[in-house]
Amino acid sequence: MIYYVVPFLAVLVGSLIIYCTRPKQLNTRLILAFSGAYLLAITAFHLLPEAFEGGTEEKRIGIFIMTGLLLQIILEYLSKGAEHGHMNSQTTSRFPFLVFTSLMLHAFLEGFPLHYTPGLVFGIMAHKIPIAMIFTSFLIQSPLPKITSITVLFLFAISTPLGSFVAQNFPIIIHYQKEMTALVIGIFLHVSTTILFESNAGHTFNLKKFSVIIIAILTAYFSTSAH
Repeated sequence: MIYYVVPFLAVLVGSLIIYCTRPKQLNTRLILAFSGAYLLAITAFHLLPEAFEGGTEEKRIGIFIMTGLLLQIILEYLSKGAEHGHMNSQTTSRFPFLVFTSLMLHAFLEGFPLHYTPGLVFGIMAHKIPIAMIFTSFLIQSPLPKITSITVLFLFAISTPLGSFVAQNFPIIIHYQKEMTALVIGIFLHVSTTILFESNAGHTFNLKKFSVIIIAILTAYFSTSAH
């Protein structure tokens, strides 16, 4: 149940922060750095071993990992990098359909491995809160009707739980669980490394960010060791 509730609440929390505070500027770098490091660590500690265990053909899994990575590049192009903290805040009278579709698909696929990787849910939470804040800020600044904005945020919030439901209840997804895991690994590798590289812009040592990254790695290690 936790993998249904937490991702939904993460979007709700991120949205409420923006609706209640209306900040002029968003500073989500440390949260993003934590989520990037956590996603990368949970991929290394759990998802990769899971994908390759049981004698699965290595090259086949590798193909799905690279497919996920390429898919994320396409999604990132459509969403303008919203998955790792970027979104053009310029107001528009049109609904950003491509951005929304990309974020929905990204969030939907994130839900696939959650039901058998409980520790991943906290990385998804830390990942979703700043994304929801950025997306909500974008919607507030646009002239879109409030009901449209709320509907969009609700659909985004249920995307990851829906992915978890599909992964648990659709036989074809269950049958190709390792391949789907490999696809998500590719997505996570791209998103997490992009976040970490961007959080180190300027190539200067930042003790706060480094500490956050170490904490994220240790948290991921112990959360996977507990299962």
